[in-house]
Amino acid sequence: MPNRRDFLKNVAGAAAATAGVFIGGRGLVEAGFHSPQIGVARGKRRELSIAGRRVKTVDAHAHCFVPEVWDLVKDTPLAAAAKNNLTGNIALGNPQRLIDMDAQGIDYQAINVNAWGYSADRALARDLIKLQNEKISQWCAKHPDRFVGMATVALQHPDLAADQLDEAINKLGLRGAAIGGSVEGQEISDRKFDPFWAKAEQLGVLLFMHPQGAPGTTQNPRLQGRGGLGNTIGNPLETTVFLSHLIFEGTLDRFPGLKICSAHAGGYLPSYSGRSDALCGRGGGADCKALKKKPSEYFREQLYIDSMIFREEGLRHLVAEVGVGHMVYGTDYPFDWPIGIDFILNAPFLSNADKEAILGGNLVKLLRITS
Repeated sequence: MPNRRDFLKNVAGAAAATAGVFIGGRGLVEAGFHSPQIGVARGKRRELSIAGRRVKTVDAHAHCFVPEVWDLVKDTPLAAAAKNNLTGNIALGNPQRLIDMDAQGIDYQAINVNAWGYSADRALARDLIKLQNEKISQWCAKHPDRFVGMATVALQHPDLAADQLDEAINKLGLRGAAIGGSVEGQEISDRKFDPFWAKAEQLGVLLFMHPQGAPGTTQNPRLQGRGGLGNTIGNPLETTVFLSHLIFEGTLDRFPGLKICSAHAGGYLPSYSGRSDALCGRGGGADCKALKKKPSEYFREQLYIDSMIFREEGLRHLVAEVGVGHMVYGTDYPFDWPIGIDFILNAPFLSNADKEAILGGNLVKLLRITS
């Protein structure tokens, strides 16, 4: 398994990289990321107990890729984005996934395909999403005690995306959907996307937002150079912009039943939402008159964040800002981040009930996990 120094070296060499399945049309290996190799054979499964009681752990931030899509995209502009993700730990069906979960103490993964096909025309988008969702559903049906599936949707065609979500939930048994932070440079708070938001609200399912390559944030030319800034800065920035638009453009007010979990601890917004609160009513370009609540208050109701904050003090601060009930566990599998379950278990400011809620309890409810 690569150590932390190797990981940082790899990230630093990946100019303008963004985390997730696709990075500016390049594959993961090309971008300098490596999947952890925890073992080559199925070993003893780590099972988590808190105060002597067995509890479930659920990973909300677990990527996969469906290799079977290659035949659909090999002769299209999407081929470049797909070709380096057909094998390895990210490929759905690779037995290494279960080996790693056992070693890490993960009972369930909520598997998702990071948004990558938003440039597809309607016909290709229909076929691509259908195949991805069917394969995710089949994998989850094969391992019902280890996986729940998050649907993919073609957000560039909002009415089609609404239909795809409905089919994924009601026919394929998936538990929610994974979406990007924008669509080919367009903000998803635009009213054209309302049919999708309305369907998600109607179905009452969780949406998991993860950044993808996007102009102005992950692909900002100022983030080129050393440090992998397209990832380390750009990804949280894309999440921050996405959430801010949903708040200030009124999307969350129009659809108060939405439940959205954002990757990378919600970007910068949860820890700095006080600035948004403070600017409301003070001019400076912040138009808050139509909002039904303070920007920070959406994190106590409709918005959730994962636990990828890396430092104990950061975790303590986020718990204070959004509340234990709106934090979930996430690893960014199969990428090698230092964010194992012990990060939560060893946090001295969390009660046993808090630890159980973050590591699995909240997601058990949100994703309707019963086994």
